[in-house]
Amino acid sequence: MGILNKLMRNAGEVSSEKLTEKFGALLIPNEQIELGFKLLRDTFIFTNKRLILIDVQGFTGSKQEYLSLPYKSISRFSLETAGTFDLDAELKIWVSSEANPSVSKKFNKSIDVYAVQKFLAEKILT
Repeated sequence: MGILNKLMRNAGEVSSEKLTEKFGALLIPNEQIELGFKLLRDTFIFTNKRLILIDVQGFTGSKQEYLSLPYKSISRFSLETAGTFDLDAELKIWVSSEANPSVSKKFNKSIDVYAVQKFLAEKILT
């Protein structure tokens, strides 16, 4: 199922140690990676201070965009769980008063999407 998930661009969890090793230069003092996911080429990271989205661009992947979303700028989010025929769950995040979600990411069934939702709710609502 792993190759199918990659082809369908579903996210899989990555350890915070591996993410810190690779993206530690993006972190500010006292910032720690708490949760992270990798798509085929892209990565998104939940730290104790913000959400960081890494968008790998171009054919070679040498160009990357780093989007930083402080939790206080996230106005709302939604979670659509996986179904019988729809094998992935989807998380959508809106920033400020935007009409359309700024972020939309798919998770495979191996990810506890309720735990991801709880994590995000704790960061935004407290």
